[in-house]
Amino acid sequence: MRREIVFSVPYRSTEQSRRLGRFVLAVLLPVLVVALGLAAAAGIALRTAARQADEVSAARQTHEAALAVGDALDGLAQSQMGVAIWNPLVQQLVKERPDWRWIDTNVGEWLNFDFDHDADFILGANDTPIYGMLNGKRVAPSRFLDVSHAAMPLIDAVRGRIRRAPNPHERLPGQQLNPRTTVRTAPRAIHATDVALVGGRPVAISVMAIIPEEGTARMTRGADPLLVSMRYLDAKFMGHLGKVQVLRNAHFVRSLPLAPGERAYALASASAGEVGFVAWQPDRPGGQVWAAMAPSAGLALAGLLIALTILIFSVGKLMRRDAQSLKQLGDAHLQLKVREAQAHHLAFHDTLTGLPNRAFFNALTDQAVAASIDDEILAILLLDLDRFKQVNDTLGHLGGDVLIQQVANRLQAVIGPDDLVARLGGDEFAVLLCDLSSIEAIEKVAAAMVASVREPFDVLGTKVFVGASIGIACHPACRGDRSELMRMADIAMYRTKAEGRDGFRFFSEDMDESVRFRREIERDLREAIASERGLIVHYQPQVDAAGTELVGVEALLRWDHPTRGRLGPQTFVPIAEETGLIHELGRWVLREACAVARTRPDLSVAVNLSPVQFRSRGFAEEAVRIVTEAGAKPRQIELEVTESVLLDSDDLVRDALSNLRRAGFRIALDDFGTGYSSLSHLREFEVDKLKIDRSFTSGIGEANDAVAIIDAVVRLGHAFGLVVTAEGVETEEQRAFLQAAGCNELQGFLFSAAVPESRIGEAVQTTKRRRAA
Repeated sequence: MRREIVFSVPYRSTEQSRRLGRFVLAVLLPVLVVALGLAAAAGIALRTAARQADEVSAARQTHEAALAVGDALDGLAQSQMGVAIWNPLVQQLVKERPDWRWIDTNVGEWLNFDFDHDADFILGANDTPIYGMLNGKRVAPSRFLDVSHAAMPLIDAVRGRIRRAPNPHERLPGQQLNPRTTVRTAPRAIHATDVALVGGRPVAISVMAIIPEEGTARMTRGADPLLVSMRYLDAKFMGHLGKVQVLRNAHFVRSLPLAPGERAYALASASAGEVGFVAWQPDRPGGQVWAAMAPSAGLALAGLLIALTILIFSVGKLMRRDAQSLKQLGDAHLQLKVREAQAHHLAFHDTLTGLPNRAFFNALTDQAVAASIDDEILAILLLDLDRFKQVNDTLGHLGGDVLIQQVANRLQAVIGPDDLVARLGGDEFAVLLCDLSSIEAIEKVAAAMVASVREPFDVLGTKVFVGASIGIACHPACRGDRSELMRMADIAMYRTKAEGRDGFRFFSEDMDESVRFRREIERDLREAIASERGLIVHYQPQVDAAGTELVGVEALLRWDHPTRGRLGPQTFVPIAEETGLIHELGRWVLREACAVARTRPDLSVAVNLSPVQFRSRGFAEEAVRIVTEAGAKPRQIELEVTESVLLDSDDLVRDALSNLRRAGFRIALDDFGTGYSSLSHLREFEVDKLKIDRSFTSGIGEANDAVAIIDAVVRLGHAFGLVVTAEGVETEEQRAFLQAAGCNELQGFLFSAAVPESRIGEAVQTTKRRRAA
């Protein structure tokens, strides 16, 4: 056997070798050749695609750089227009002695601080500098000589002394716009805008003629003054390119060659040619993909026979990497949770005492009131310290803080585990007592708080004696939501202070006659809405600035109460908001306004929206449905919101505004200037109109600040491309001033009071008579 085995093995080995050779030649070799060919073809295709991707990415970034430079030039000219085409500046410059401080505030400083101008100069009719502002500070006009070499070609172009093909960012006198123009200035504007080199630094420079507003007679003799503005395009601009356009390591270079691997966009001037280059390290997505895949492809080509081993090794490596990534992700998630908990705690707790703050107290009390049942007693206690100001005046704010902390500790020691103590601010605390069996139990807790606070405090080594005045509102004895209960507790607290302090009082209806009044109004309003009796809508005309054309009406709600007579919205709308009736009331008013819009397609109809309406989910869809069912067009309907709506800055408000504007509605910001909205809100939330509050209109001719505010609001509105309407116009003097200030539309008793729908036609005839006169 052993011998047979010895002689048979070589035979089998030889046969297997032959078979293996044939298999290799017939199968493996062709497969290997095909695989190598496909791998080579795939590698070539991938390399070609990677290079094309790099070129596309570089071209896109070059285009981004060009757009950014163009935007800087267009933005510079647009910001100039806000003062260059402005009657007040022209009037100052024609004076023998202009008010330079006024020009500082309204021109130089405004352009510097609001639009990041680095330099602004004003040139007289003979191109002599008469005013200068550098980096927000006024300088001698002669400093203009430092930049005159860069400005003179643009000055000559604006003066018409030379003719050149306008670039896409300028409007030259007597010349057509560049076919690729991107200018954002008004057709009246005359300006030359270009890039230049000043002191070795790239700069966007624009020269604009200072001229009166449209419709105003020429005020200057000879050539118009010129406004020369500059903004450097180096460090800050390059940083902006890095952040916004994502141009890595963006910087300015005077000349070629570039550093290895860099791309550049030429800064070309119409008069001086190339002044330099914006250089950056371009993104190379294709190269990154190629670099990531080339080693794998090489290994695949070199190790086709051990592919399984490599695959197993790669899978194992990926699994280890995934495990490590998952661990890192878990750690990051844990850290995020910790930080989220910290942020949540800071958002809902007072930093001085560690107690819940007003937001926490309001949210928890809302939930408790909503979930309470009739036989469950909830009590809200508002506590204010007596003689706290004396402690602050005697021991300073540090002593006051120590006292507040000790008071917080004593109050917490009095309440039960299910109750809540919160600091509302200053020396005011709020307490929520839950699930109490009787009023006597509440009295016991309140008395314990008064007694605890009455005991002396050791503050900075000094014995301090204070007291506590407490007001109590109990639910369900006191009906209403959380804000109403807190209002009642506040009334009771002030009754405690009025009756000698250092004690507590329960709210009763005889403390506040308004509670009874509000309940009666709520009851009668429900009946009026259900029966549609007593509620009427009047319409106040809105006219153009000259007062000669009716452009729209504003729907104003009135209520002919059966016993109290005619009531204005300020009387019953707040009650409707608190009770939820505002939604039915708002729908009814919108339907009435749509009926007017349908019969008068040439007029816009403005409807006031309550913040409560606007913040309700589905409001935008409901408004679109009402207008559609009424047969009106959304573009005729103007929805007026107050500034308080924008202060929320939440997704609900943002989505509602976006959906309404997308459907065709116009949005007006009512009573502008009386709230706390800011430029950031106007940028974030898209609106179409600003309405100047009547309190500013009434101050025309009486208060200088009213005139200044109106002028600022008009300029601000126009800078954002908004229509500006002034309310409360009652005299011809006010109308003339508002027209001169640039208001687009006016509204007030000078033109008409709010009238029924049947008398809108009379308002149309009245404006026609004014036009004819």
